[in-house]
Amino acid sequence: MSSQTVETLVIGGGQAGLAMSEHLGKRGAHHLVLERRRIAERWRTERWDSLVANGPAWHDRFPGMTFPGDQNAFATRDQIVDYFVDYAALINSPMRCGVEVSELSQLEGAGFRAVTSEGIIEATNVVVATGPFQRPTIPNIVPATAGIEQMHSAHYRNPSQLREGTVLVVGAGSSGVQIADELARSGRNVYLSVGPHKRPPRRYRGRDFVYWLGVLGEWDTKVLTPGTEHVTIAVSGARGGHTVDFRDLASQGITLLGTTSSHRDGVLHFATDLEQNIADGDEDYLSVLRRADAYVTQNALDLPADPQAWHIGSNPRSVTDPIFELNLAAAGITSIVWATGYALNFDWIRLKQAFDELGRPLHQRGVSAVPGLYFLGLSWLARRASAFIWGVWHDAEHLADHIVSRTARAAARTESDSV
Repeated sequence: MSSQTVETLVIGGGQAGLAMSEHLGKRGAHHLVLERRRIAERWRTERWDSLVANGPAWHDRFPGMTFPGDQNAFATRDQIVDYFVDYAALINSPMRCGVEVSELSQLEGAGFRAVTSEGIIEATNVVVATGPFQRPTIPNIVPATAGIEQMHSAHYRNPSQLREGTVLVVGAGSSGVQIADELARSGRNVYLSVGPHKRPPRRYRGRDFVYWLGVLGEWDTKVLTPGTEHVTIAVSGARGGHTVDFRDLASQGITLLGTTSSHRDGVLHFATDLEQNIADGDEDYLSVLRRADAYVTQNALDLPADPQAWHIGSNPRSVTDPIFELNLAAAGITSIVWATGYALNFDWIRLKQAFDELGRPLHQRGVSAVPGLYFLGLSWLARRASAFIWGVWHDAEHLADHIVSRTARAAARTESDSV
């Protein structure tokens, strides 16, 4: 088996790996990026056909290159893939695709040993840039013996993929609401299980919500401990971008349900939290409007008033008279799409000291508890923006500085010892 030595090994060729490569390259730091399949593979094969970015093109990008066309538009899945492929060429990233890392361990003394599909690579530093969407999670609620087609949103592509019949979508985040909306528009009868969520306005007073999150300091919000779960946000860039309102979904014929809780004898049971979840989402929405208005006043900005945005419609019947039990067969449900998020998967990293008891990385802004090991691209790595395209770019800058400083200190010690 072949072997190679590099100064810094970056594992993952998505947005995090590219951002890391750019910053290391700018600093003249010798590095290698490994991607197990193709650049931006998850965008290629783990997203539905009609997916677009949830932020406008002017925002969801790296500083070094813009998307072609309208900067207020929402890039399609294929445009995002092309963007990352072109960016890798722009920065001349030393990337090898089709190389999978099956094991990462620590060498005696210092450094790391990566077992790959093309041999052994030893590195002084390793950046794990495999992203937050690693292992799709489906709650153990409906057994396979129930005869219902079940899939995670990562494997959903389009309505024609599913069996004929009614579809239940579980999840109130961006994926869940967009998939439910697409299914309903295709003519499917749809139920949507709505859990706790945040529901920001798509636009307010002529500005996109990503602008408001920026000026209101929300992108820089930090968490107390690494590994805190990402807040579920119902937002959409589909059809030119629009504010998600579950009342609008209900008006399309979608039946809203509370949090999916259990299954027994062909009957699904739902929590009694639907009305409260809708109300909490409304309050989150209104809180953004209030804070935005205060910011406009405080800074004397000339932005048009938007009184219509304050209108909250009445709740549909599925909220005021909720369903707590649903017989799947009687409802004609043949498929369930679980838009229930992802779990981390670092089983291939043989460094127990790098993780807590739940398997979450122990780190400070991506700098691991193990010297020379770094994590990048995780939700809330350093702040709310960390898992987003432009946010990961800034986190990578911090890690690149740390890596270069660490390497320089090690070189200085070696020179001193040799004197």
